[in-house]
Amino acid sequence: MKYRKLGSSDLIVSEIAFGSWLTFSDSARKARAIACVHRALERGITLFDTANVYGRGTAERVLGEALTGLKRDSFVLATKLFFPMNDSDRGLSRAQIFKQIDASLERLKLSHVDLYQCHRYDAQTPLEETMQALSEVVRAGKARYIGFSEWPVDRVAAALALPGVEKFVSSQPQYSLLHRAPERALFPLCARSGISQIVWSPLAQGVLTGKYLPGAPVPADARAADESMKGFFEPAWLTPRTLAAVQTLNALAAQVQLTPAQFALAWVLRQPNVAAAIVGASRPEQIDENVAASGRDVPAELFTQAEGILADLA
Repeated sequence: MKYRKLGSSDLIVSEIAFGSWLTFSDSARKARAIACVHRALERGITLFDTANVYGRGTAERVLGEALTGLKRDSFVLATKLFFPMNDSDRGLSRAQIFKQIDASLERLKLSHVDLYQCHRYDAQTPLEETMQALSEVVRAGKARYIGFSEWPVDRVAAALALPGVEKFVSSQPQYSLLHRAPERALFPLCARSGISQIVWSPLAQGVLTGKYLPGAPVPADARAADESMKGFFEPAWLTPRTLAAVQTLNALAAQVQLTPAQFALAWVLRQPNVAAAIVGASRPEQIDENVAASGRDVPAELFTQAEGILADLA
């Protein structure tokens, strides 16, 4: 495992991060989820990402249990807030930020998180209120640093321009060979501002693993077959044209002895503004494959070929 500095912070994070959105929300699968966390730690993963809304607190509770007993400086814990926890608790108001950080810390069994992230932008709350409250959380020792996920670029710039508040050190965008929008404006702004990317869906919801075949039924155990996930899945990624293009990447990956998933992760990590790529796992052995993408030296021309193959599909 290789490690990178997170923006202007003093946090050093593993290039592969472990996320808890999908596999931690169901308490019935808790034992397997905890086993995945332990395998991640064994393989050198130090960055764990979660959110209060994942399973309405379930993911934080499971992750807290999995990390119990470990030295606090042996892992970097990131959580998020914004989405509704119930009919009244949502958003990035001062009251919500103070309430949700305390609730997250209780579920995680921690005195502080390393990174507290705004899960989306809250247009209903003044930006100054949000940034001041986040700053107070940091200064109270409940979070070391702050970040954001999927904010409009102009709102990021506005937050950075506010005087007397803590500055963001991380951004969490969707980014992959099939979703390259952040490269246009977000990455340049962040690179100038001491902000690193912790990207989600680097495998395009599993499409870039090559397991979805053109003209074939969707695998029964795949996300696209899960009724609870269909609302989050990008339909264009399952068209025969896209799936056929993805299959042609297999030969490129094979040239450097990588699986398609490892190749896709290595492509994300080629970007210097990316500190880590978040992966999930429902079985410990899946972590082994993803971790092997870290630190791989792939000729730039192979990445260029991959970008060309998917250029009009991304």
